[in-house]
Amino acid sequence: MKDITLKEIATKLGISITTVSKALKNYPDVSEKTKRAVIELAQKLHYTPNSFAVNLRTKESKTIGLIIPEVVHHFFSNVVNAIINEAEKNGYLVIILQSNETLALEKKQVELLINKRVDGIIMSLSNESNNDDHIKEIMNRNIPFVMFDKIAKLSKCSKVVIDDQKAAFNAVQHLIDNGCKKIAHIRGPLNPQNAIDRYIGYKKALEKNNIPFDNKLVYTCETVTFEEGRDFAEQIINEHPDIDGIFAITDLVAVGALAYFNENKIKVPEQVAVIGFSNWFMSQVLTPKLSTVNQPSHEMGIESFNLLLEEMNCHKEGIPFTPRTIELETNVIIRESSIKFK
Repeated sequence: MKDITLKEIATKLGISITTVSKALKNYPDVSEKTKRAVIELAQKLHYTPNSFAVNLRTKESKTIGLIIPEVVHHFFSNVVNAIINEAEKNGYLVIILQSNETLALEKKQVELLINKRVDGIIMSLSNESNNDDHIKEIMNRNIPFVMFDKIAKLSKCSKVVIDDQKAAFNAVQHLIDNGCKKIAHIRGPLNPQNAIDRYIGYKKALEKNNIPFDNKLVYTCETVTFEEGRDFAEQIINEHPDIDGIFAITDLVAVGALAYFNENKIKVPEQVAVIGFSNWFMSQVLTPKLSTVNQPSHEMGIESFNLLLEEMNCHKEGIPFTPRTIELETNVIIRESSIKFK
């Protein structure tokens, strides 16, 4: 079935295209009788506005693009929900795309959103991504753009982040304050900025407390999964039987480590204290309950959208916009998995 146009409605009713358009928009200078006739015929013919034509006139699509590395992760699902809610309040729809942590797919998705003429883009980078050409293309085209969580520091766009170094430092400091002297770190992949910063925070906490850094105590995830946490926990115990603390890049990895310890009757926290990162809802229902760093995912989603909205409004009104970075607070949540002394 071909799309019905305003011209066809106007021809059937014997009125002008302008009158049909005004009637559908409820203009006051069109009589109620004409409005009713236009609306009834439009409904009968299943007329829908041509969004592309509307976009050309208004220079707005009222859609934004959101690219995330994965949707199953508790942190990202919270961010997505917050962005969708804020977007809806402001009359925007959200196109959600998942890069699966791959640069090639992320590039295709950016190209798709540019071709769709979205009004703005929010993105958390894949593990393979950095300040690549597709990111530069967004800014070269003057498309409002916000990065959150996994960012490229060199990109001159707005960002919503936490202080990953400080958060990691505080997590490791908590383990040290609770008697840990030999602490392993299950870190993230080598490329993402947040994984780098959490690793630096781990090292700084050791340095401040005069604990020698040992590179053999650092284990690097490729995909940041439960299975990697479990496998690395086994490897850590086999290679360092005197280990007494583990700081994991995420709660999911920490849960994998806990699973191995529980299966092998290794007491947590008495033998090994464990702390994760993100405050995943499952961390509260485990045995023992997992200590973690609370990462404000919902607030990060709200701030990301509002920062994008501010830039889109400036863009629409021809007002210069200076990108800025919003840094959200984190805090260590102490639970059973890390308290050696009560």
